[in-house]
Amino acid sequence: MKAYKAFNQDMTCRGFQYAEGGDYELPEGQEAELCERGFHACERAVDVLQHYDAAKSVVHEVEVDGVDPKRDTDSKVCGRKIHIGARLNVAQLVQATFEYNKEHCTIEHTDPKQASAGFRGAASAGESGAASAGESGAASAGFRGAASAGAYSAASAGESGAASAGFRGAASAGAYGAASAGAYGAASAGESGAASAGAYSAASAGESGAASAGFRGAASAGAYGAASAGESGAASAGESGAASAGENGAAVSRGSASVGKNGAALARGNGCRVRGGLGSILVIGEESGDSFDIVAWHAVLVDGATVKPDTWYTIVDGELVEADGQETEDESR
Repeated sequence: MKAYKAFNQDMTCRGFQYAEGGDYELPEGQEAELCERGFHACERAVDVLQHYDAAKSVVHEVEVDGVDPKRDTDSKVCGRKIHIGARLNVAQLVQATFEYNKEHCTIEHTDPKQASAGFRGAASAGESGAASAGESGAASAGFRGAASAGAYSAASAGESGAASAGFRGAASAGAYGAASAGAYGAASAGESGAASAGAYSAASAGESGAASAGFRGAASAGAYGAASAGESGAASAGESGAASAGENGAAVSRGSASVGKNGAALARGNGCRVRGGLGSILVIGEESGDSFDIVAWHAVLVDGATVKPDTWYTIVDGELVEADGQETEDESR
């Protein structure tokens, strides 16, 4: 069975050391028992964020054998054997979740223009059309279309379209589109698009896009984009982008990185800025103007005295200094 498993950053889980490509199994004579004994994973990729903190974890695709037939409240499974596959980034986690939801909706997409389906239904619409599906359904719309799916559902819209999925749903929109998913959901939007996902969710947006994820969620945005994650979440933004995470969260960017109390913010590039709440760790690196080589870097603790909380810092002439006048500019975006 293909599934997904989260680990600590060092690839440990409950004190057991794993490795990518590794194979593990219970001792002879022992059978898997959900929540008691065996190797646990989730069939639906984003469900791992209910059990692990996105800011402190890595997610890998796995193969599980000898699976206990019992199920919990989500897609968690337990097997006697497990093979550890490749690591997933946020965009891959979003895509895997969408594909899982789509595969678990069994009604064929048949209407080429407009379609509406009820509970556990599926809907498909062509160019400039609209598609809506009920709980556990799937909705797909073509170029400039709009798609909406209910709880436990999946929604997909073409370029310039909009996709919305309910509780534990997955939403995907093409370039310039917008995607929104509920709690435990996954949202993905193309270039210049916007993606928003609720608590325990994952959101990914392309270049110049915006991605937002709630409590313990993960958000990723491309170059010039903005990524925001809630408390204990993780946010990542590309070149000249902005990444923001709440209390106990982590933010990484090649532009600006901001976190709440006891968080961790890292930024590198040219003219980067970092900011954090009290107890946060800030890391900033200044690159050479004609290469990616680091010419100056600083790692500091926001102690409230030497380094002030909720204050932007940057590197000037190799020294860490307050970024005067930058906070107002940032918050006006």
